[in-house]
Amino acid sequence: MNQSKTVGYILIGVGAAILLLAAAWALTGNLSAQAKVLALAFAFVPAAVLVGLGLYTLNKGSAEVGEERVIKKQQKLLSMVQTQGKVDMANASLELDSTRDEVRELIRNLVGKQLFSGYVDWDGGVLYSVEASKIKDGTCPKCGGKIELAGKGVVKCQYCGSEVFLTA
Repeated sequence: MNQSKTVGYILIGVGAAILLLAAAWALTGNLSAQAKVLALAFAFVPAAVLVGLGLYTLNKGSAEVGEERVIKKQQKLLSMVQTQGKVDMANASLELDSTRDEVRELIRNLVGKQLFSGYVDWDGGVLYSVEASKIKDGTCPKCGGKIELAGKGVVKCQYCGSEVFLTA
């Protein structure tokens, strides 16, 4: 549980405690009816303010938890693309426990924040790192065979086994 939610629960508890203590004192004491009403009214104001602030803080804390989940998914997606060079969106969906649409939204947000740069094949459902997107012809410089991504900044020829290290 994050700090905002804890503070929210504390504020709600303090507000409820104030109201309960004031009600117990007013109803058990030797007070006139008008004094009891006045005591409850004076206790209700700070209790209502504390409960209201507690609910607001609790709601804010819940929103922060949601934002933290999205950020963790974005970090994991970026890490997958950077380490693997090429990531299938279906596999990313499974790895992130998200739908394909959620993965697409994560990608769009990362691009908008200028944190992801590379190539996205929406039709094929594949993400490529920026290093992989720089490979224009997809051929091995040694033998001319087809090369495949092997990790961040690394491509491997499936024929001769050469690894090509890409630089920025």
